[in-house]
Amino acid sequence: MKSKILVVDDERPIADIIKYNLEKEGYKVFIAEDGQQAIDSTYEHKPDLIILDIMLPVMDGFTVCKKIRENINTPIIMLTAKEEEVDKVLGLELGADDYMTKPFSFRELLARVKANIRRVNFLNNDAEVNGQIIKSNNLVIDLNKYEIRKDDQIIELTLREFELLKYLALTPDQVFSRETLLEEVWGYEYYGDVRTVDVTVRRLREKIEDDPSNAKYVQTKRGVGYYFRRI
Repeated sequence: MKSKILVVDDERPIADIIKYNLEKEGYKVFIAEDGQQAIDSTYEHKPDLIILDIMLPVMDGFTVCKKIRENINTPIIMLTAKEEEVDKVLGLELGADDYMTKPFSFRELLARVKANIRRVNFLNNDAEVNGQIIKSNNLVIDLNKYEIRKDDQIIELTLREFELLKYLALTPDQVFSRETLLEEVWGYEYYGDVRTVDVTVRRLREKIEDDPSNAKYVQTKRGVGYYFRRI
């Protein structure tokens, strides 16, 4: 069964080129040209991945990302024509899994598309096989259901947040550098952009920790990286 990808870009020539190349790789591709179309198409087609431009009519990509994340955890790759770090960080803060700056090579985009979809498939298959449940105090990570519970309340995580927590929790008390987490969790090189890990850790802490500023689950080893403490 073909993986479905939603491309959201108001520059139709760019969207058509991305669509053409992705279809050559065997994907089924849909196009949306404004923010509202993006949301409508997400619910209609249920894509396996969304490529989302920031500069859109009707509703910008940041708003679209935030609205989609209210109910849907589909991986989102955000596209920006700006080099400013604030755009990249804001996209990650709102729930994007990845970002790319225009102009970009299709080869790089394809690598990121494949990595994100592969991670979804691997996560689902791995969870089905192992059926693991990781418990730490009032936090329960159910790999079979792809579900996080705290005090019996479900916590909604994005795919990347879940993968990061899973990776750390499977080897508690082992410290991983940001570079290692980029390679193992994101699945490809980020060329030293370790800020991606820091932002994702911060968002994860805001969801699972009682006091994000004094984390007890996802902890920092100063100057080294992060680790999961099983309580």
